[in-house]
Amino acid sequence: MENVKISFIGCGNMGGAMLRRILEEKHAQPCEILVADKNPVLLEKMKKELGVQVTKDNKQAARADCVFLAVKPQFIEGVLKEIAPDINPHALIISIVMSYSVRRIAALLGKEEAHVVRVMPNTPAMVGEGVMAACRGENVTDDEWAYAMKLLSAMGLAEEVPEHLMEAVTGVSGCGPAYCFLFVEALADAGVRAGLPRATAQRIAAQTLLGSGKMVLDTGMHPGQLKDMVTSPGGATIEGVAALEKGAFRACAMDAVKAAIEKAKSFQ
Repeated sequence: MENVKISFIGCGNMGGAMLRRILEEKHAQPCEILVADKNPVLLEKMKKELGVQVTKDNKQAARADCVFLAVKPQFIEGVLKEIAPDINPHALIISIVMSYSVRRIAALLGKEEAHVVRVMPNTPAMVGEGVMAACRGENVTDDEWAYAMKLLSAMGLAEEVPEHLMEAVTGVSGCGPAYCFLFVEALADAGVRAGLPRATAQRIAAQTLLGSGKMVLDTGMHPGQLKDMVTSPGGATIEGVAALEKGAFRACAMDAVKAAIEKAKSFQ
């Protein structure tokens, strides 16, 4: 296989989302991308829909200039040992495998000099609004890092985070969409309870969360300030906020993140 710039070893939901975003942002042409996976149905789908090259052979994918590791954690050690003899010695390796450190990936490849970037993505990457928290190994050059961040930015916000805080990122943004979906569901249920049609309640609840997040990002204001802008004295909003506080809303959210972080650390 010729002219392969980027390869994906594993291409499930997250890997597939990243691949599609890279193509949509025209960071590579379909003919320059190789997807390796053991699922022939998936490979045929990728080839037909996206026009990328496909293979069942992980070793072929390991020879690319930039190699995305997008397999499940329970398979990564076997994959790394399999591709170790064939990995491009100059390859930029971008791993989205949870709880596997830069050093651990390099050690399993048997190459301390490997150029590894570790990423914690989240599922909103599927719609180009993800958080791609990344840290760089000591062998990654400035040019490689800039290239990696350019690719990751296709999925949303690409944020550099020290590796020792990656589990914290897992608890906040990696698991965070689940908390957000629960909140959207609760808002929508409340709307239905008050008489709104389900579809209408769901749309306005989701847009409310989307718009609120955008306000935080665009204004740079503290969320508490933005909250105060909505809570008029003696108004409806402050009554709702009081009910949330009575239910320890913020404490529950913090406890959820803490529990997720502790679980993520247990996988190390």
